[in-house]
Amino acid sequence: MQQVAIPTPDGDARAYTPGSSITGPWPAVIFFMDGFGIRPVMWEMGQRLADGGYLVLLPDLYYRAGSYPPMVPSEVVADPNFREKLMNFITSLDRDRKVSDAVAFVEFLLSRTDVKGERFGATGYCMGGNVSLTAAGAVPGRFAAVASFHGGGLATAQPDSPHLFVKNITGRVYVAGAIEDSHFTEEQKNLLENALTEAGVEHLVETYPARHGFAVPDSPAFNPTAAERHWAGLFNLFHDTLQQ
Repeated sequence: MQQVAIPTPDGDARAYTPGSSITGPWPAVIFFMDGFGIRPVMWEMGQRLADGGYLVLLPDLYYRAGSYPPMVPSEVVADPNFREKLMNFITSLDRDRKVSDAVAFVEFLLSRTDVKGERFGATGYCMGGNVSLTAAGAVPGRFAAVASFHGGGLATAQPDSPHLFVKNITGRVYVAGAIEDSHFTEEQKNLLENALTEAGVEHLVETYPARHGFAVPDSPAFNPTAAERHWAGLFNLFHDTLQQ
């Protein structure tokens, strides 16, 4: 696991690139963390993706706040003070910052000689699922595949809702929500699917019989069956779009 610094308009963003046992160059994938930030489980998930034959870029989206200790989701959820701090982190990422970061991450990948091709993949979890779709809609032509798992706020009444910007997505989209998830209701699912259809974006939007957070091993809602289904869907998506 290597730490790198990526120049952005707001300073250098911390990011991590897991090693791979497969000889490069590799297709590149941006792995957008969930709301609980960078911690060992994010590195482990990034490593699993890297071992599948990808250069994985795992940026710390909270770099503007400086360093912070790794969060334990069960402890954060149980403590009102932790929850307030977490919400401050999450709400600090408005659309402008997400887009600015996405442009910087893409430019970083384009500068690397160990990256294969000039179109990338993106995957994100919870908050990161929102960022994944936002990035793909804001940087046309650079994302061949976009995934979001139990993402929140994907289709809302807010002016920065990702579903309002999908017309600029030029890759294939896979969104997997959870049936038990107030952050991605059936109404929101339909709004997102209609927006993707009207924009002519190749996509699959579905919900798993699980709860919000099903794919991340340290989440209180972790569901091993749903998590393995997510890995299968993600690897199929990237194989079909990035390994050709």
